[in-house]
Amino acid sequence: MNAIISVKELTKTYIMGTTKVHALQGVTLDIHPNEFVALMGPSGSGKSTLMNLLGCLDTPTSGEYWLNSINVSTMDDSELAEVRNKEIGFIFQTFNLLPRLSALENVALPLVYAGISKAARREKAMQVLEAVGLGDRVEHKPNELSGGQRQRVAIARALVNDPSIILADEPTGNLDTKTSIEIMGILEEIHRNGNTVILVTHEPDIAEHAHRAVRLRDGMVESDELNQNIVTVDDPDHRYKQG
Repeated sequence: MNAIISVKELTKTYIMGTTKVHALQGVTLDIHPNEFVALMGPSGSGKSTLMNLLGCLDTPTSGEYWLNSINVSTMDDSELAEVRNKEIGFIFQTFNLLPRLSALENVALPLVYAGISKAARREKAMQVLEAVGLGDRVEHKPNELSGGQRQRVAIARALVNDPSIILADEPTGNLDTKTSIEIMGILEEIHRNGNTVILVTHEPDIAEHAHRAVRLRDGMVESDELNQNIVTVDDPDHRYKQG
């Protein structure tokens, strides 16, 4: 099976004044379709840099990045944006919702950039909000929602373009334990429905939900292991269903 993500000898160097910071130093990694992978490592290990490269938010200093058999490592910003909008759904620790827009409008936003008609945008946004259990909150603004509900809106927004890859950056970092378990349950169902899920976390208990853990240290892959003790959330109240 071909890898959906293949990186070869990826490096990223930042110039900070007169100092060179080697954030990534020759990372080679393959991720296959429908894998659930946790990227782990201490602060400064390079996991956020790698996430930005995998998410087409940045370009490497050297090395190759192939996404769905397309070499994206040499693309310019506009080409990267097109790939990003089509292939990748992002879920962030801070939700990144626009405060003046309703849940429905926030979720529909990626479809605006995709050139989808207003009626079709509304229908698709409703569908994914209902799928994450927020069908009764579609007109609420972010400040009228709990942290867990805001993250569900963010998950719905990540799903609305039907991306092949979900990139979740510390998705439970701002949530309490009970809500974190609910959010991980939704990510598990997204994975079961066929998406490739990449989870960036420094929390071992959150990483235990993933099927594979890639640990970074000093910009290099320290270990890459299958998880023999997968924790799953078995909760009948989970309402996520792929639309």
